[in-house]
Amino acid sequence: ATCADDLCLIQSMVAKSSNHTPATFQMNTGFVRNGFPSMGSWVSYGLGAESQDLPAFVVLPDPRGLPAGGSINWTAGFLPAAQQGVAFRHTGDPILDLKTPESVSPGRRQAEMKLVSKMNQEYLESYPGDSTLAARIRSYQLAARMQLSVPDILNLKDEGPEVQKRYGLDDEVTAGFGRNCLLARRLLERGVRMVQVWNGGAFGKPRINWDAHEDIVDNHTTQAATMDRPLAGLLTDLRERGMLDDTLVVWSTEFGRTPITQGFGATGRDHHQHAFTCWLAGAGVKRGFHHGVTDEVGFNVAEDPVTVYDFHATILHLLGLDHKKLTFYHNGIQRRLTDVHGHVVEALLA
Repeated sequence: ATCADDLCLIQSMVAKSSNHTPATFQMNTGFVRNGFPSMGSWVSYGLGAESQDLPAFVVLPDPRGLPAGGSINWTAGFLPAAQQGVAFRHTGDPILDLKTPESVSPGRRQAEMKLVSKMNQEYLESYPGDSTLAARIRSYQLAARMQLSVPDILNLKDEGPEVQKRYGLDDEVTAGFGRNCLLARRLLERGVRMVQVWNGGAFGKPRINWDAHEDIVDNHTTQAATMDRPLAGLLTDLRERGMLDDTLVVWSTEFGRTPITQGFGATGRDHHQHAFTCWLAGAGVKRGFHHGVTDEVGFNVAEDPVTVYDFHATILHLLGLDHKKLTFYHNGIQRRLTDVHGHVVEALLA
């Protein structure tokens, strides 16, 4: 079996915006405006935490830069603050302020934490509805446990050279994304509910993102080289370890590119939200399957359109969650990831 045999392609995706930031927000939160909870936050809210030593939702940004909209893409929004995605940095301390400074003795640190805990508990008793403070208290407790668990996860030496090579850690082009893919597998093994791995750095910097306005062949060839090998390594690794049976892999983008050329020399392509492809693999989806058809030039969807709402509804279904019942009351509305839309795409289910 090859990685291609695992893929369930959706070739008829449709989004609402052709602007990077609102389109990225919609793919991550269901809404083109900021401030709404990300899908990872909804998943951790619905499924709860499995590990007591790690966050339920971890984000691994591209080491070359953050995506359009930055950390808003993994915000908890109006959900309890404990559902916020925790981003691991690529260099230096993986999580800022987690490590106790060398100038602070263990005794002093313990005394400080005891005092802060006492003050927080007294405040929490006075304001029992403050989820932000409750989450902060839990984050202190989790941070203490993470001081032991995170260094172990980040130690990739025990994976062995063959596994590291499979993920592309031996090549400068693939090492950054490959390291994140390998970390994702290690985090999943240790009970993290959702891991989000990003590919594509900050916009405005040449050849480190998927924005192919000038030359789509050069841009996509360069970008694909950073991703293909690590992603194939991840799928192969999950399958060989028996994890793909209950792990859902989601590959998505905010929109596609036009079938019409653009730019100097007519070698670039513009943003296109009317027809593009995403894929799923693993738990509960058909293998080696493709869904949806575009017109003859790929401009519009001709058969079986799948909105972002449908995409999210299907993902939640595969994780054992009903998108219509996974709600949170906020400002007079029972909010949900799919707003008031979406249906499960039954054709994708195995």
